[in-house]
Amino acid sequence: MADIIAVIVLVILIGSAVAYIVNAKKKGVKCIGCPAGGSCPGSGKAPKKKLEGRVIGRKTMKISGMNCAHCANDVAMMLNQIDGVRAEVNLSKGCARIAYDRTVGDDVLKNAVEKIGYHVISIS
Repeated sequence: MADIIAVIVLVILIGSAVAYIVNAKKKGVKCIGCPAGGSCPGSGKAPKKKLEGRVIGRKTMKISGMNCAHCANDVAMMLNQIDGVRAEVNLSKGCARIAYDRTVGDDVLKNAVEKIGYHVISIS
């Protein structure tokens, strides 16, 4: 009898967790469990990328949709995958500071960020 009760309790707990995750995803939450923004226990900073040449320019990208440090880390990693680009993302300001050592079009930067589900407001 105790085994049946334990199984029922586990089924209820798992069902509740799944329902929470499904509802959160339907609402567009990017980082489940961290809606307050930035209190994720495992969210470290991405390592700084070094450029091959000297910096020839800098841009600032305003981004909406980042809710936590994981989100900011994802954006930084995506931008840093572009050849010739080094990016640092500031979650509280909702922006990325981008340095580059070769010509990189705004559309390339914007597409990289929007590809992972965030919205680029402006690039200056």
